[in-house]
Amino acid sequence: MTPDVTAPRVPQAFRLDEDGPHFETKRRVATDIEFTTLPEPKLAIEAPMAQANARRRATPWGNIFISALFSLLLMWIGLWVSNLIETFFAKSMALGWVSVALAAVAGLALLAIVSREIWGLLSLRHIERLQVDSARAINQNDQAATKAAKAELRSLYSGRSDMAWSLQSWSEHEGDIIDPPDAMRLAERTLLEPLDEVAHRIIARRARRVTLLTTVTPAAALDMILVGMQNLFMIREIAQIYGGRPSFIATLRLGRLVVTHLAVAGGLALSDNFLQLFVGKGLLGKLSARFGEGAINGILTSRIGLAACEVCRPIAREASKRETLTSLAKELATFSKDQDKTEQP
Repeated sequence: MTPDVTAPRVPQAFRLDEDGPHFETKRRVATDIEFTTLPEPKLAIEAPMAQANARRRATPWGNIFISALFSLLLMWIGLWVSNLIETFFAKSMALGWVSVALAAVAGLALLAIVSREIWGLLSLRHIERLQVDSARAINQNDQAATKAAKAELRSLYSGRSDMAWSLQSWSEHEGDIIDPPDAMRLAERTLLEPLDEVAHRIIARRARRVTLLTTVTPAAALDMILVGMQNLFMIREIAQIYGGRPSFIATLRLGRLVVTHLAVAGGLALSDNFLQLFVGKGLLGKLSARFGEGAINGILTSRIGLAACEVCRPIAREASKRETLTSLAKELATFSKDQDKTEQP
C-alpha cells in the first residue's frame, strides 16, 4: 500500500545516542560550471558634424550681422548698376542696351554662383543627416534609420563613376544582413574604406607640402597664408572624396566645423613622444629651426586632415578604429619621387 504523502506528518521525538553512527556531510563542489565573459560595452557612435553644430550659440548675432551687411552691399550694387545703365542710355541708346546685356550676363553669373553656394551648403546638410541616421542605426538598432541611411548613401554615390563597383558589391550583399549595426558596418567597409585610403594619401601629401613650404618660405606672414591655403584645399579635397560639394562659403563653414571638432576632441595637443617618433630622439634640436617649424606645421596639418575626415565621413568610425598620427608618420617623413608626381596644385 502506497503511503499518502499529502497527509500531515505526526510529530515524533528522536534521540541521538552518543555512541551511534556519525554521518559526515561533505559540501558538493560544482566543477562543471563555465563562466561566460560578458562583452565589453561599445561606445556610442557620434555624429561629428551635428556635434560641432550643437556648440553654436543660441543667437547667432555674427551671422545676422554678416547677412544684413551683405544685403546692404547687394542693394548698393543694384542701385549703382541701375544708375550706370541710366547714364549710358542718356548718352546713347546703343550703349544703354549693351550695358543692359552686360548687366544681365553678370546677374546670370551671380545667380549661378549663389546656386552653387546653396548646393554646397545643402550637400553638407545631407552628410550631416546621414551621420545622424547611421549613428542612430548603430546605437539604437533603428530599422527606420537604417533604411534612411541606405537610401541617402545610394543617392550620395550613385552618380560617381569611381563608386560604381563599390555600389554594385554593396547591393549584392545588402539583403543578407538584417541587423542595423552590421548593415551599417557592411556599407562602411564596402563604400567608405576605399575612400579612406584616398583621404589618407591626400592628408600625407598636403602635410609634406606644408612642411616644405614652411622650410623654404622666408617670411612668417607669407608662411601663415600658404599654410592656411593648403589646409583649406585639403579640407575641400577630403569633402569631395566623401561626397560633399564644397563651394567657397561651404568650405569656410566646413573649416569652422573642423576647428570646432578639434576643440571638442582635444586634438590640437601635440605629444613629445610623437615628435620623437617623427623626427627621431634628439634630432629636432640638431636640425635647423625652419625644418622644426615645418615639421610642427606638417603635424598640425595632419591633425586637421584627420579631423576633416571625421567630420566629412558619412558613417562615423568607432573610437578604436580611428586613424592616428602615428599611422601617418611614414608618409610625413617620406619624400619619394613617385609621391611627388601624384601631387596636385
